[in-house]
Amino acid sequence: METLFIGQNAIFLPEVESTNSYATALLKNVNLSEGTVIYTFDQTKGRGQRGNSWISGPGLNLAVSYILKPTFLSVDKLFYMYIISALAVHDLMAELLNSSQYDIKIKWPNDILVNSKKIAGILSENILNTTTTNASIVGIGININQEDFAQLANVTSLKLLSSKEFDAAGILKILNKHLENYYLKLKGQHFEVLLKNYYTHFFKIGEKQEFIINEEKKEFSVKGINEKGLLALTDNQGIDHYFDIKEIKWA
Repeated sequence: METLFIGQNAIFLPEVESTNSYATALLKNVNLSEGTVIYTFDQTKGRGQRGNSWISGPGLNLAVSYILKPTFLSVDKLFYMYIISALAVHDLMAELLNSSQYDIKIKWPNDILVNSKKIAGILSENILNTTTTNASIVGIGININQEDFAQLANVTSLKLLSSKEFDAAGILKILNKHLENYYLKLKGQHFEVLLKNYYTHFFKIGEKQEFIINEEKKEFSVKGINEKGLLALTDNQGIDHYFDIKEIKWA
């Protein structure tokens, strides 16, 4: 399960507010090698999309941030960092769980769901110059052995799904392998292959779904994403619409 570069340099933190915040601060002072992994099993103030917090019990889950340097990507294709991260977590879940018994989906903009409940979240942050990317910090939080989520109905964990304990350190090694696999595909410019794989696991694709826009519920058919990574939806008149993460919520 050895990787070429992802995880070869690893920084373990017994406790940290946010691995992404720690990585951002570290990069200001240290030239970290590509593939550096910063991880903890006790993240106290994890960050999600839209500034949401990530609930995590101490010692029960995995929070990891990857330092990658996709200088080969133009800024308009940076959303592929989300695509490869989501695919890596999807494949991790498929390996750990019997995928024939569980419905594992990628929910835009990159929650991972098992049986329609959130088991993992991804937050990718980029350090840019004018036209290219100096570094990307890919943060991934995975619910592993936590069983109590403060009465959140649509959240789950590997232990809740399977009724057994998992080794978080072992899970990190498997995730490293899957992320490196997809990162190398991205480096090889295999955009169409990655997108096709992404759509294979895309939550609600081709189905009608309610969304909240400006505090109003509206129904659309889920089409996928466009060439900028925006959510692509079709209304009941057959007109396509595209939304950024800040403009829309799943109902």
